[in-house]
Amino acid sequence: MPNSESLRLRPPRHRVERRAIAWWAAQASLIPVPTILTLGALYLFIPPARFVFGWIFLAAAVPGIAYMVAMPLWRYQVHRWETTDEAVYTASGWLWQKWRVAPLSRIQTVDTVRGPLEQLFGLSGIKVTTASASGALKIRGLDRQVAVDLVEHLTRATQATPGDAT
Repeated sequence: MPNSESLRLRPPRHRVERRAIAWWAAQASLIPVPTILTLGALYLFIPPARFVFGWIFLAAAVPGIAYMVAMPLWRYQVHRWETTDEAVYTASGWLWQKWRVAPLSRIQTVDTVRGPLEQLFGLSGIKVTTASASGALKIRGLDRQVAVDLVEHLTRATQATPGDAT
């Protein structure tokens, strides 16, 4: 049985794939870009209302563009993952950051997760379901092959770990 010192909460060692920055930026653009384009078109095509649409355009564009630029870079700095012979470690979040550790003996399932945008960027993620009220650990933004290898490794490791995952 692992001692409590080996399972201490600490920053995980591995970064997610660098392509995750572009994936997060694409996700972040899904609302601001259409909004900015619509407001820009209204500004151009309705001259009597330019004053109003100009201010609304700026009010949407400035924070929208700042979010699309800053959020992916910040998340890349925060998101980390690591697996050891005893546990899975994750660090995630943007404004609310979360560090978690799950002992292998508590893992119930390991799933691969890939949304359409992740597939476009050649990325994947894993979801590690545990016997915990805190819910599953998620590691997103991994290279597709790294995710496949990680799922295989965790499946083998959890089968070899004594315990009933409850």
